[in-house]
Order: sequence, then structure tokens, then C-alpha cells
Amino acid sequence: MTSPRSDNAIADAHEVIRVVGARENNLRGVDVEIPKRRLTVFTGVSGSGKSSLVFGTIANESQRLINETYPTFVQQFMGQLSRPDVDALENISPAIVVDQERMGANARSTVGTATDVHAMLRLLFSRLGQPHVGSPQAFSFNVPSVSGAGAVTIAVGKNKGTKQRRSFEVTGGMCPECEGLGQVSDVDVDELLDRSLSLSAGAIRVPGYTPDGWLVRIYAESGFLDPDKPLRDYTETELHDLLHHEQTKVRIASTNMTYEGLVPKITKSMLQKDRDSLQPHIRAFVDRAVRFMPCPACEGTRLNDGARSSRIGGVNIADAAAMQITDLAVWVASIDDPAVAPLVAGLRATLDSFVDIGLGYLSLDRSSGSLSGGEAQRAKMIRHLGSALTDMTYVFDEPTAGLHPHDIQRMNALLLQLRDKGNTVLVVEHKPEVIAIADHIVDLGPGAGAAGGTITFEGGVAGLRASNTVTGRHLDHRARLKPATRQARGAIEIRGASLHNLRGVDVDVPLGILTVVTGVAGSGKSSLIHGSLPPSDEVIVVDQTPIKGSRRSSPATYTGILDDIRKAFAKANGVTPSLFSANSEGACPACKGLGVIITNLGFTQSVETRCDLCEGSGFSDEVLEYTLEGRTIADVLAMSAGEAAAFFSSGPAHTVLARMIDAGLGYLTLGQALNTLSGGERQRLKLAISMAKKGAVYVLDEPTTGLHLADVEGLLALLDRLVDAGNSVIVIEHHQAVMAHADWIIDVGPGAGRDGGAIVFEGTPEQLVADGSTLTARHLAAYTAA
Repeated sequence: MTSPRSDNAIADAHEVIRVVGARENNLRGVDVEIPKRRLTVFTGVSGSGKSSLVFGTIANESQRLINETYPTFVQQFMGQLSRPDVDALENISPAIVVDQERMGANARSTVGTATDVHAMLRLLFSRLGQPHVGSPQAFSFNVPSVSGAGAVTIAVGKNKGTKQRRSFEVTGGMCPECEGLGQVSDVDVDELLDRSLSLSAGAIRVPGYTPDGWLVRIYAESGFLDPDKPLRDYTETELHDLLHHEQTKVRIASTNMTYEGLVPKITKSMLQKDRDSLQPHIRAFVDRAVRFMPCPACEGTRLNDGARSSRIGGVNIADAAAMQITDLAVWVASIDDPAVAPLVAGLRATLDSFVDIGLGYLSLDRSSGSLSGGEAQRAKMIRHLGSALTDMTYVFDEPTAGLHPHDIQRMNALLLQLRDKGNTVLVVEHKPEVIAIADHIVDLGPGAGAAGGTITFEGGVAGLRASNTVTGRHLDHRARLKPATRQARGAIEIRGASLHNLRGVDVDVPLGILTVVTGVAGSGKSSLIHGSLPPSDEVIVVDQTPIKGSRRSSPATYTGILDDIRKAFAKANGVTPSLFSANSEGACPACKGLGVIITNLGFTQSVETRCDLCEGSGFSDEVLEYTLEGRTIADVLAMSAGEAAAFFSSGPAHTVLARMIDAGLGYLTLGQALNTLSGGERQRLKLAISMAKKGAVYVLDEPTTGLHLADVEGLLALLDRLVDAGNSVIVIEHHQAVMAHADWIIDVGPGAGRDGGAIVFEGTPEQLVADGSTLTARHLAAYTAA
């Protein structure tokens, strides 16, 4: 690994990205110069303004300017980016953002399709596979096999506008039985229907199918069924029409509607979507009502007989996609045919990138929606590592998320590799191991939210270490092994766990204490915990999946405290609570409660400007005349959680706000848009609203994601409070400070993928370090000894 470059004076003005007067979110007129073609790490406590500067200002403006180079017709189909609130941005180069947003949760998307590797594999089999079955699409599980003849309109020459008979054939590789999904579903009809009721009385038990809603009206008013007849009295034909009728047009309330049986309808709307993309209540319904199993026709491969019949050296494309990528790379390297040499070379390079980036344990047929945020970010890196483009700006959001300390060195090498190709690399990161390799560091703070938004340090690692900033003071901080551990009060018994790479694992997960599950990325930690713990109301899973909601959603709406706030305003002023909703009676008439005016300019980008009438509050003048202890509803929503907890000193709102503060979110403003929260902030917000339960089992997935070194101590204190209140806490985590603080450690490994899937250690942190036989033990020993 090469070392950081020295911080020489930058003579050429074009050698820096110059930011002047940045004011996005909490930034307070930030001026900063960032050296180009260097690795710059942005540090600071959670909420200090790092992402606002790097993503919201620099990357956003770069991508906005690039979008403007496209024709206006193309721009209308692209994401709309508004100009960041900044006085000037100079010398920015094209930015490529590699973030932790999960890959599209589409049931048809796999690791292979999402990274284009499967396309290369399909081309390889179309050239070398025997017997030859067709073009690359013959190996695609997303392309159906269709053949036949029909009338088509010819719109050229003398015959323009006339119909002619043409035969057509599309030879795709999709399994006709499961339509390329690899699994079939067995629906429990008794979970869909209450046979003792009629349609008009609520016989359909599917979420969203209310008796007075359109989804049920189509069935009730179709003419096929008697809406007032209990379903137990239906004839066989009527039951078939309700459950399995093919699509047909019916007229409902003078409108042509599509009628379709309930089973195919919910199959398309719910079952063919990735499970993780569903709303929690729909996910619970699907888990209850549907049993999924591998498709018997294609044995779960998604491919038809033709695609699976073609082989290269005895291996078909389904076999190749199911291989662990490390094994697939070896198999591809064994192919020696001059006719496909360039294709094989490209495929080998891409597969080697998977291995280099620490994802060699994956397989190409794995669902992309099942990847963690850290895995998704690393998968996105793959297409850039071999790129011939230079002088780009690469922007990373905590690239070490989800990485064991053993894997961080490999990630550092990749970041330096991108830099050494002549690119500018900007990284938002908290890990000392990444900060240590930086050429330049920009530290923001000093606090979070309104207490942050300024540059507190710029320079090299030695300067940061000597500075008196929060980051500088904590850079070399090390936790100590827990001297005394709690005793368990029972255990959850897991027996024969075999999901993904787990090898029939038997383990007892202790209750009543803080248990940390560790292991390298891909060792099987998440499969063990998420895939084995029995579903129960007492098991509260708090992960980093996006919080559903519109642009109007905020911490106040998500936690439910807005209802309490509105009631308090209504009681103090003798009016209805709905008056204090920007989505209802209290909305500003000009902006309809959005706080901004959106001007649609046709083919060009829409423009958002702050509403002058309500000055961005979203409320009407009438509403803003009402106050509570001298504050308007807009003033309260502009408060941070910490300020609001002091303002509402008692009651339900105070209780929730206090839990937000305990979760390290005291800096969030109540009216802040949910889509501006990081993955770690989303997880801690979910934790805050679920902390009221006692005697529960809390499962947290990498809660230190997005946390500054100084914030980890607060998280550990919060976990202690949860346990001391009578709960059990299970944490999947790589951070050594969390490991050192555990009462019990379950280490999964010894490696990743095929080389993992076993329990390699169970015991206290002291026992783990004393044992010293696992990768986790060695890294924890080095960390606590430093």
C-alpha cells in the first residue's frame, strides 16, 4: 500500500476544488479548498455537516452541471437536482457517487445482473456453449421464450400504414413455470379470506383491501360475484372467479376497470417484489400467507431447459452463477480459446475485482436486494476500478461500513488505487484506519446540527492528532476490555441453521445481556441472526433499511410526536388540532404546505424556490398567529430534539424526545425531511421509537454506522440502559469498542462465504483475546493493547 502524499503548497489555482459560502442544511457559510488528485477524508461528529458539504454541495453541483449538458428532451427523464446553496464552486470535475443506498429491490435483480457480469457470462455461453442454443438472450432469465405469427403494421415505403402477416420468435432463457423468479409460491387461501363474511362485510383480509375501497369494489361490482353472499356459500365457479379469474375488462361506476383474480393480483403486487422493499405490515402478511419454494421446473435456477442444456466443459450458466465468485474466477481462468480471449480477459478482471474488494464470497445468482448497504457500495465500486477514465471525483460514504477490521486494509488499498490513477477521492469516514491514509483531512464541527457546520481543522493526520478538535482528541482513543460481565438469564436456542453459507450451526444466544456477533464480512453473521431468530412481537429488529415516507415525512411525523404537539397547540388556543398540520387545514395556500414553490419548466429542470408567503414554514398566516408559550408551530418544528425536549418538559412528546437524545439524535430538527437521514441515523431513529418495551429482544445491525468516535461511547451507554431495563440486546457489529464492551461474543467464521458459516468462538471479550485463535481475537487484542 502506498503512503499518503505530502501536503505541499498548491501553486496552481486549478489544483483545488474551491468552495465559497456553502450553506446547505446546517453549513454556516463554509469556505474550503480541497486538493485535487488527492485522497481527502471528511471527519466530524454525526450531524456536523460532512454529508452536506461533500454530497449535498460538491457532488450535487457536479452532477447537476453534467445533467445540463444533455438535451432538454433527455433531461426531463433524469433526476431533478436543484442548485446547492453556495456562493461559488470552482474547478469541480465530474463526480461519481458511490454510496450505501441498497441496490434496487427487484426480485429479478441479482448480483450478476446489477453489476453486468451476468451479461458477460451470457455472451460467453452463447459463443462457446454446447449445444449452441442461440444468442446471449437465450441465457437470460428475464427474457421469455415466445414464438408465433401475427399481423403487424408496416410503416415504411409504399406499404406504410398497412398490415402484413409476419412470424416472430423471441428465444429467451426464462423458465416458463416461475417466469424467471426461481421460486413459486403456495398461497394459503384461508389467510386471504374470511369465508364466514361477504365481500361487502370484509371477507378479503389482504392489507389495503377495505370493503369501501376500489380494490374490493372491482370484485363486488363486477357482476361475477354476489357481494352480500358469505364466501362459504360460493359455488366452485364463483370461488374460481374470485381467486383465479384471468384478466378481463369490467365497467365499475362508468369506468372501465381491469378485473383479475385475487391470487394473481397479489402475486404481481406483493409476491414478485423483493421482500425487503415491502412495507412492514405487508411483509408480515406475506410471511404469514405465502410459502415460497424453489421452482420444481428449473430447480430454482430461473432458466428454461434450453439455457441449462448448454455447457462449457460440463458447466452450464446456472452452475457458473451459483459458484462462489472466488471459484468462478478460477473456472473462467481455465477457459483457453482465442476466439473469446478478450471477453475472458474482461470477465476475469471483473471477477478479480470482486475478490480484491472483499466480495469474493458472493455468487452471481444472489438477490441484489439481499446485500447490505456496505456490500452494495463495494459492488458499485467494481465498475470503476477498471475504468479508463481519469481526473474524476469519486465520492464515498463510509466505505468501511460492514467491514471487519481485517478487511479495512484492503478497502484502503482500493481507495489509494483510485487516487493513483489521477482521480480526486473524497471520503466521509469515521474509522481511524482510513483517516490514517488521508493526504488531506477536513474536520467539521464542533458539534452537531446547529452546533456544527463549520471547518474546525484542515491539514494532515499529524496536525489533526495534535489539534484540540473532538476528532483529534478521540483519534487514538481505545476502549478497554470489560472487567466484569453480566450473567445470562436463559438463551435462544438455534439448531441446525443452514441459511446461505451456514453449516448446520447450533448455538445458544444468551438473554438478558449484551451479546455481540462478530466475524469478517460474509462469514454468516446476518444469516445466523436474521435468518434464525423466531419471529415474535418480543423480537425488535432495528436495521438501516430506508424509512418509507414522502417529502413531507419528518422525525416529528415518524415518531408520532407531531400528534401530541398539535394537540398541545390546539388546547392552548381553543382550536382543532388539524389546523396545525401543513398537510391539512393549516397548509399555506400558495405552496400547499411544502414550504417551496415548484415551477415546472417543461423539458428543463423544475425549479424550487422558497415560498415567500409562508417564508418556507409551510403554514398559513392564520396558523402562525397561534402560539404555545410564545412559540409558533413552525418555531417548534425548527427546534432540535434536544431543544424540543426542554420545551416539552413532560408528557408523551418529552418521553419520545428523550429517547431520541439517548439514541444520539438530539441534534435532528423535528421538521427535517426523512430522506436526508443517513443509514445510521435511520437505525437510531427506529431504535428511539421502539425503546419503550421492556423484556424485549433488540437486534441491532451495525449500529455504529455513521457514528463518530466520540458518539460510540454514547451508543454503548444506551445499550447498557436497554439491558439494565430488563431487555436482551444482540448486536451484529465490527467496531472493536463494541466488542470490548460486550458481555458475550459469538464469533462466526473463520473466513467468508464457503470458508465461513461456523461458530469459531463463544465467550467473554477477555476469553476471546486470551484464546487468540480467530481474526477477530487478534484485531481486538491489538486494539485494546494500543
